[in-house]
Amino acid sequence: MPDKNVNDAKNIFVIGLDEANLPTLQAVPGAKSLRFHPLLSTEELQGGEVSVPELIDKAQEVLDAFDGGIDAIVGYWDFPVSTLVPILSERYGTRSTSLESVVKCEHKYWSRLEQQKATDRIPRFGKVDLESDDPCPPEGVRFPMWLKPALSYSSELAFGVKDMDEFRAAVAEIREGIARVGRPFEYILDRIELPPEMDGVGGQVCLAEEAMSGIQVAVEGYVHQGEVTVYGTLDSINYPDTSCFLRHQYPSTLPPQVIDQLHDVTGRVMRRIGFDSATFSVEYFYDPKTQQVSLLEINPRHSQSHAELFQYVDGVPNHHCMVSLALGDDPHMPHREGPYATAAKWYYRWFTDGVVGHVPSPEDIARIERETDGVRVDVTPQEGQPLSGLSQQDSYSFELAHVFTGGNSEEELRERYDHCVASLGFTFDESPQE
Repeated sequence: MPDKNVNDAKNIFVIGLDEANLPTLQAVPGAKSLRFHPLLSTEELQGGEVSVPELIDKAQEVLDAFDGGIDAIVGYWDFPVSTLVPILSERYGTRSTSLESVVKCEHKYWSRLEQQKATDRIPRFGKVDLESDDPCPPEGVRFPMWLKPALSYSSELAFGVKDMDEFRAAVAEIREGIARVGRPFEYILDRIELPPEMDGVGGQVCLAEEAMSGIQVAVEGYVHQGEVTVYGTLDSINYPDTSCFLRHQYPSTLPPQVIDQLHDVTGRVMRRIGFDSATFSVEYFYDPKTQQVSLLEINPRHSQSHAELFQYVDGVPNHHCMVSLALGDDPHMPHREGPYATAAKWYYRWFTDGVVGHVPSPEDIARIERETDGVRVDVTPQEGQPLSGLSQQDSYSFELAHVFTGGNSEEELRERYDHCVASLGFTFDESPQE
């Protein structure tokens, strides 16, 4: 007699399904009755300049050829995945937030215009004229500031600048690289009706905004039938004297009244944007001196980087919310039902270019994970690879490995991370050949 679970299985198509996230997807509640199908590879989605029409055609070929029901189309990556989800969901009758609401989050300039209609917890901002012979900061925006394209991957082409010399150097780099993502983003903008304040802005625009300071923090949540739910708050700790993440730690150590502020601002902004039936993550700064929060950016998807952290602490990975919403259900995330009191995702980085020498083997990684409780390791580069050839890096460092740790205290998290780093044994040639 056939397995009832197989006959009743829901078919979930995951855009950009990768090997690292498959185990956490398979750990969501009810996973035995779900079938996860890959839809477009990460190489197709992120390599070179993206062609959105080609990606749509490739995805439709796979979906049209599928011999079965299409119950959900989901994704946990930024553009183009974030925009492909609503486009394909509309075509195949699955649940998603609207394309317009996704773009209102992802287009950094449009997002700021929407945010300021719901809250005053944002920095001064404005556009930079990249076509000017002598570009200047927008009126009223003061140094230090950040320059960033309207859309980018993993803080690519985002620069902190403190004077006009650094401003001009950053503008030159952004001019050089903005088209790779900005040009295909314009295809998406052409599919929606833009408000008058977005006339002529396009996808290849540079945003300048005053630098924020304080403790960096992120909230994760979802909107179901118009109701905004925040299910987790995480601290983001940088390497000393840099803007580069050292780790994300869950749960946040901020006081309850600050968490309440974050929930309030998040709810008002997500309702203003018209987001629904999907997950989100919002990044903030909290200034202990003023006890105020400032909104950094909105991501129209949950963070796959945090999946293990929620699994370690709450007992269920945050992928659960994405899948449940796509199937029309309220996720009802559990709370503190996992094996650890706290968890962190660490970014093991290198701050100079070089060619990677020794890289830990899969056997090495398996041994490290066996030796240390509550640890998982993902290595980024390959042996012989120049670090400058790695994709989706920030403007100041290179990621060597992601180390996930669970423990009963912050001290345990740090001890387990330090043990992993010492055991990985990376080596480098500091002088990459031309």
